[in-house]
Amino acid sequence: MLKRLFRHTKGEGNDCSKLCCTKIENFTVKVGKLTIFEDVNLHVHCGQLTAVIGPNGAGKSTLLRAILGEISHTGTLKYADAKGKRTGKPIIGYVPQYLKFDVSAPITVLDLFSACRSRRPIWLLPSNIRKEVEESLKRVKAADLIDRRLGALSGGELQRVLLALALNPMPDILLLDEPVSGVDQNGLEIFYNILEDLQNNEDMAIILISHDLNMVARHADQVVLMNKGVVCSGTPEEVFHDSRTRKIFGMLTDGGGNHGGTGFVWVEHKKKKHQQGCGCPDCAEAEGDEE
Repeated sequence: MLKRLFRHTKGEGNDCSKLCCTKIENFTVKVGKLTIFEDVNLHVHCGQLTAVIGPNGAGKSTLLRAILGEISHTGTLKYADAKGKRTGKPIIGYVPQYLKFDVSAPITVLDLFSACRSRRPIWLLPSNIRKEVEESLKRVKAADLIDRRLGALSGGELQRVLLALALNPMPDILLLDEPVSGVDQNGLEIFYNILEDLQNNEDMAIILISHDLNMVARHADQVVLMNKGVVCSGTPEEVFHDSRTRKIFGMLTDGGGNHGGTGFVWVEHKKKKHQQGCGCPDCAEAEGDEE
């Protein structure tokens, strides 16, 4: 169960450069007569962070579960390499909004990793498991938490531990479902800095669901506004200055400052090292049309 939660899909091949684009086409999820969302079309690029925003009940979390294959849906999910050819299934990492567990249980971070790594009892695992876990935790600046009880972790610390699990093995696509909801400002900064480091140093696509519009404006390369479907998408500046975004969130995005009492403050987008965009034929053709 734990392995399925944090490493849901194992891909074919070990070279993450096989995946360049993830194309979500005409995704629709219905439960009986209730439509959760319909006709969602997204093009997610390797090396970029795509943020999905929208009101509660917009279908954002359901979209991630549909990508994972946990919810029945219609539409297609395509993966392509830089030449536009379809590839096999990628490795997908997933971080849930929260993890339900008994906070009084004497389970340490090392125990959690060990349980996710193997179905064998912890005491039968190889002696080098501790070193492997330490390396995974270093990636998210949490190596000092290896012997900490899960119930003693702060919200931000726990989410970094879950992120470390999702990054082992290193995924082609990382799905984050409101991973820092309720985390303090310092925890937010640490988490987003880790995501920036992943963008700069790993060839992966990141899809993030967030209600923190300030952080989204600063760190996302592409923003998708959902409300039972895709309302609009584009760069942070394009989406946050769209009248439909203003209508849903009740904010005025005509300049700096705190707008509409929402707490939103427009900030300049933080450029990453990986800003070359996608090399697949579809993207190259689109860029040519713009010129």
